[in-house]
Amino acid sequence: MSGEAGTAQSAASLTGPPAFFKDPSPFIRHPGGVLESRLELQHGLITPNRLFFVRNNSESVTDIDAAGWRLSVGGDAVENPLEFSYDDIRAMPARSLICYLECAGNHRSMYELLQGRETSGTQWGTGAVGNAEWTGVALRDVLLAAGITPDAVSVLLVGLDSEAPEGGFRRVLPVQKALHPDTLLAYEMNGEDLPVDHGYPLRAVVPGWVGSSSIKWLGHVTVSASQIWTRNNTTSYVLIGEDHPAAAPAEGQPITTQVVNSALALGWPAELPAGLHVIRGYAHSPEGRITGVRWSADGGGTWRDAVLTGPQPQYSWAQFAFDWRAGPGEHMLMTRATDAAGNTQPDLSPFNAKGYLFNQPLPHPIRVV
Repeated sequence: MSGEAGTAQSAASLTGPPAFFKDPSPFIRHPGGVLESRLELQHGLITPNRLFFVRNNSESVTDIDAAGWRLSVGGDAVENPLEFSYDDIRAMPARSLICYLECAGNHRSMYELLQGRETSGTQWGTGAVGNAEWTGVALRDVLLAAGITPDAVSVLLVGLDSEAPEGGFRRVLPVQKALHPDTLLAYEMNGEDLPVDHGYPLRAVVPGWVGSSSIKWLGHVTVSASQIWTRNNTTSYVLIGEDHPAAAPAEGQPITTQVVNSALALGWPAELPAGLHVIRGYAHSPEGRITGVRWSADGGGTWRDAVLTGPQPQYSWAQFAFDWRAGPGEHMLMTRATDAAGNTQPDLSPFNAKGYLFNQPLPHPIRVV
């Protein structure tokens, strides 16, 4: 096993399993198995594995020996239940794509900071997002090998992180998304074997959907001819609030796709010397390419166009930059992204109790000295 996964022993605690196999020092540390990326450390299109955020659902990371690992595929909507070994998966036709992953709760802390309303869950800033090249097999190919039937409705992905809720973190995909050729079961990240923190030996990668859909340490796939309900589409990863009516048996509308969003590659708050600066950032959307990013230095009174820089592969985030001449004092910079479908960041993100999908423009505090 190559890459970050090979550093496991150096990170292990003498008193129990390690919380992380990667070095946590470049991150903002939150309670539990959570490392928030610092976007100011990110340079270029691809987030290095060592800087990619981590969201786990247990206090210790799940470390699996690939030699004994198996992926089981079954359920009442497959004709030929199968088990795949690691070698079986790697022998199948490979696909690669560059795709951003973002936690549904990215920017969650901004509900309280900007709207004065408290939410439950990890109080992420702007760093629960990263962009990587993933290589693996299409989930579609695995399902076809198992003989998925025409009456299939739901595909349940279950991780082997047994300390997570329900004895393994799980997420339901509708069959149409599961059969999309770009819904991957990935075994490589940025040209290396998946790091342990990111799901070795196999994880799902579901482009455009909230990060909880991309199950790590994947062990089981269940295909059903009826809708499957779990914690993560009834009480968690659902929109709960006065603007979001319940949809029984769920407490609110289950969330699937992400929203258009942007953030500056600066610390929070940032401190800069006076003078001319090139300000960088990242923007992304589940609905296609970012076609424009605008920025404001006066609280949204006036907006100017940023420049999109570098390539933007399908499913990737976009890089942008603009020149800003900074005078001494306290400042706020804001950005607003628009995608090819015409979606743009709203003036106000509708509140929900769990703090998902925040994407209104952020007044980024900057002290110029």
